[in-house]
Amino acid sequence: MTTSAQAIRNWTGPAILSYGYRPFFLLAGIWAALAMALWVPMLAGAIPAPGHFGPVDWHAHALLFGYTSAVIAGFLMTAVPNWTGRFPIVGWPLAGLVALWLAGRVAMTVPLGLSPLAVAVVDLAFPVALAAAIGREIVAGRNWRNLKVLGLFAALILANARFHWAAVEGAAVGDWGARLGLGVVILLIAVIGGRIVPSFTRNWLAKQAPGPMPAPMGTFDSFVMVLSVITLLFWVLAPFEPATGVLCLLAGGANLARLARWQGWHTGAEPLVWVLHVGFACLGLGFLAVGLNALGLMPGGTGPQHVWMAGAIGLMTLGVMTRASLGHAGLPLSAGRGVIVLYALVIGAVVTRLIAGFLPGAGWLLHLSAALWIGGFAGFAALYWPILTRPRADARRANPAPNR
Repeated sequence: MTTSAQAIRNWTGPAILSYGYRPFFLLAGIWAALAMALWVPMLAGAIPAPGHFGPVDWHAHALLFGYTSAVIAGFLMTAVPNWTGRFPIVGWPLAGLVALWLAGRVAMTVPLGLSPLAVAVVDLAFPVALAAAIGREIVAGRNWRNLKVLGLFAALILANARFHWAAVEGAAVGDWGARLGLGVVILLIAVIGGRIVPSFTRNWLAKQAPGPMPAPMGTFDSFVMVLSVITLLFWVLAPFEPATGVLCLLAGGANLARLARWQGWHTGAEPLVWVLHVGFACLGLGFLAVGLNALGLMPGGTGPQHVWMAGAIGLMTLGVMTRASLGHAGLPLSAGRGVIVLYALVIGAVVTRLIAGFLPGAGWLLHLSAALWIGGFAGFAALYWPILTRPRADARRANPAPNR
């Protein structure tokens, strides 16, 4: 079978189809901004919510299942070749996967008159196809260690299907399917972030003056993961029980303690690294916020969950996309001013959304949070467009364009 590297070298079409992360990271940034820009007037009643979805249900699905599925696809299409030496999905097969993802966004957004079942089938076609491709490569490469990532992705598909079912019944956001989807993504961040954050930190610190390095994976990390899984199961099934609140507080403290062992306070000179620490911190803080909410010590609504949604998911995915895109494009792994502005905008969106939960009458804070979010992800799409759509920098240097 052709290896991933061979397939990439053999592809002579558009550069954006030469590697899986390229189209999916670019579309993820565009969709994160566009979905938020559509939701604000949708919530105000200026434009109708599509089909059988209410504005809040559509908003949650667009970001939790639409945006994250694109980022996960881009990440896995970068990671799986490293895991197995295979996964040569480039060129037109990659374009086919992109088309499936786009079809899901169209079916979920444009009033085409499709039945709820048809909308669900079109939306689920992409993650099912991606899971099948990933599963084939993991089994073929005997990379059993990463079956848990595939298992979590399968659980995300189940959550998406349940979300569609609950939307027909009129209560998708408050249903266990929405919580399962969010819980699965948080676990993916805990698993994958637990690998890449200390690894990237170690790589960067090794180039600096000698000093403490991130603690290696050990028994404490395993304990925190088990506690996180148990806690999220309780939260999915019984989100407002006092026992769930206590478990969330314990899991939040444990995840923050885990993060503290990774020497993040020594990475202030490189935004590409510290943003991952901030994103992982939001994972721990999200547990604390949800736990306090369950115990009646924090305002209700979805505000506490946005520490996870906008903070952990938004910042971690943006951090991964900005760093991975530079590295795979053959560019220096260093954030310029533009990237720092992107991080600041999304951090601002997280902070203002959390404050809005304490001030329910201050609708302008929600609008400000939305505007900051749109600025951050639209800025990513604009700033990284040339990086994601052109050949690698070293390939351009090796094959300069002829003089005209």
